[in-house]
Amino acid sequence: MKGGWRWAAALVVTGAVWAGCKQQAGHDQSEQNNPGLDSPQDEDGSTKPPDAGTDDGERPDAGTPPPDAGTGGGGRPDAGTPPPPPEEAIQFTSPPGWRFFGTQHGGPRRVYAVTADEGGNVWVAGGEDGLFLLRPGADTLQRFTLEDGLRPYGFMPDGSVPPGEKYLKVISVAGGPAGTVFVGYEGRPGKGADHCESNWDGPKPDPSRYKSGDADKVTLRSDGTLEVVHYDIFSGPNVVRDELRGREKLCNILRIAYDRNTNSVWFGGNHGFARGDARYTGNNTCNGQLSCSGVMEHVHPHINALDAHGNSILLTDAYYGVAVHPSGDVFFGGSNRSTRFRYGTNSNNYWRAQSMTEDRPYPWNRFDIWPDRVGEPGMPRPADRMDDHVSGMAVADDDTVWVSSFSRGLARMNAEGGDIRYINVGVPNLAAVAVDPADDSVWTGARWLGLVFRVKDGKVLTYGCPDFGMRLCMSRVSDIQVDRHGGRRILVAFMGSDEYRVPGAIGIYTGN
Repeated sequence: MKGGWRWAAALVVTGAVWAGCKQQAGHDQSEQNNPGLDSPQDEDGSTKPPDAGTDDGERPDAGTPPPDAGTGGGGRPDAGTPPPPPEEAIQFTSPPGWRFFGTQHGGPRRVYAVTADEGGNVWVAGGEDGLFLLRPGADTLQRFTLEDGLRPYGFMPDGSVPPGEKYLKVISVAGGPAGTVFVGYEGRPGKGADHCESNWDGPKPDPSRYKSGDADKVTLRSDGTLEVVHYDIFSGPNVVRDELRGREKLCNILRIAYDRNTNSVWFGGNHGFARGDARYTGNNTCNGQLSCSGVMEHVHPHINALDAHGNSILLTDAYYGVAVHPSGDVFFGGSNRSTRFRYGTNSNNYWRAQSMTEDRPYPWNRFDIWPDRVGEPGMPRPADRMDDHVSGMAVADDDTVWVSSFSRGLARMNAEGGDIRYINVGVPNLAAVAVDPADDSVWTGARWLGLVFRVKDGKVLTYGCPDFGMRLCMSRVSDIQVDRHGGRRILVAFMGSDEYRVPGAIGIYTGN
């Protein structure tokens, strides 16, 4: 191991009606002047990757980074645009404990996330290429697309298919019971009123946009085909008190977590987060009613702020952090604030947990992990803000919570959001975090390059270019998850790179 160890610098109420987004003033500008679903930025606003921190000093030219999971920039080329030439498959090295799968194994061109179900099946979010499956003991991946039943769009009120273009982009996965995976989609790309979050409330609502995205429960049948149940993450007419027409806000499902103990599927998305019933069997004509939708949406630890002109705005966006606590509570981390959604400790009362995240008496449950200069009840101006840009969360056995940031690095806090400590792994731009059940070490990965870091006993082990080879190192980490079933495995998603023409890959670590 050339990277070696080095010291870290620091260590359901049927028929209920509830209110809409609670804000004290202003309008929602969470998608403006805030990286959110765009490529997260450094403090100076640049998107230039930092130095890789590799021991040999080599790194690819920074250039312009490709778009991140959840952006609208990764769509299909315009009609008539010739497809790019195929990318050459990565010839993987063999560092101890690691095994890699790429396009030569039937994998996707871009890898957004990787997970395992309780039966040991590895599932891969392959963006526009679809959903991929690596069965136990297999050497090649199986691909699933729209033709196999994936449904990256919801239903019209009569249960019919929305008219217009259908857009497939798988950006998140979470393993469930054996043979089952929960799959998150990006909505159809667009800006302004064409964005899937804004289109429902815009001047020309387009079902192909506002019904796009959301999530599926995908179960592998014995004959190898799929059974697909769609979670249409919206509220129908007369469900939300202040939005009686209905509410369509969440569409890009950035991260998912499954909790067997509460039969919950937790969706982290644009604007906020939501809960799905893991036992849901579907209802095409439900039209977003609580009694039959299998969904409760949405919650966010938003803050009120001021824009550059002194206008009041609401900030909430990009909940990439999703981590289940043994109590049945769930930690959610977003661009601006994080929270402990106190679901299990309130006897699975979603409404009570929502109040304790959103309402004015509970500022202590809205965590500002990298603090702004002005906190609640004040309203920070742009110069006062230090947006957290959370990219991942993980709960350790000692009841601490680890938080990675797209732009701020790595932090550790207690389960009440206090005693925050910052850990320097060498780069500030991190894309995911996971806790290793084998020894409580912490795994995280670089946002811009294919570097993986392991924090253990106050030291940082770096897997870098000398270990992975330069081509995989020119990729970037997009997700890290842990498979705890049938022996612990660390699963790492390497996105790939449009600029350097490097395809994506998955890495599976089974070493000590």
